Amino acid sequence: MEAQDKIKVHIADDHQILIDGIIAVLKSQEDIEVVGHSLNGKDLIEWLGQNEADVLVLDVNMPIIDGLEVLSHFNKNKIEQNTIMLSSYDDVKLVKEVLKIGADGFLAKKCAGENIVEAIRIVHSGNQYFSKDVQKDLVASLVGKKVKPKIHQDGVFSSSLTERELQVLKLISTEMSTKEIAKQLNISTSTVDTYRKNLLTKTKAKNSVGLAMYAVKNKLL
Repeated sequence: MEAQDKIKVHIADDHQILIDGIIAVLKSQEDIEVVGHSLNGKDLIEWLGQNEADVLVLDVNMPIIDGLEVLSHFNKNKIEQNTIMLSSYDDVKLVKEVLKIGADGFLAKKCAGENIVEAIRIVHSGNQYFSKDVQKDLVASLVGKKVKPKIHQDGVFSSSLTERELQVLKLISTEMSTKEIAKQLNISTSTVDTYRKNLLTKTKAKNSVGLAMYAVKNKLL
């Protein structure tokens, strides 16, 4: 596929490792090209002043200027930008708020890896995208049904992590190497590897990116 025919995507999130995880997923798609990324809303707005993206993947919570403020900036300046919001929470009130100020889709970070490709394609085609759980809650709220509060089952796993495992998880999420973690905690590299294996088992993550996403999702950072 020619470069000009690909869906150009920009990712804005304040966790580099999560950005790397999304990029890794999108790299395997012939019709999608990541043209840039930003770690805060200010850098994103500056980037968009000089560049274009067909679809923006935008985190709700970012430093300096957050995702909601970015959407408000688009509205104020009459900027038309296809935008998918990312959040650690999929509360229906938040979904309604981002829709009200111009978002085209909403994706909870816990399911971003498996749904991001579909979300980008649907939003690029001119339609709105919501994960199945969010769709269900939106419909329920529209017909007047009470939406049950979310119970994050992952909390069961995070509460079972030891204090040392939580320390290692946080350092992994900052992209520190095994040697760097060992030096930081004054333990051997083999001990770090043991903690890493335990974390992968307890969180059901497949790799370091998965661990970082787990940490972000459970607000452990």
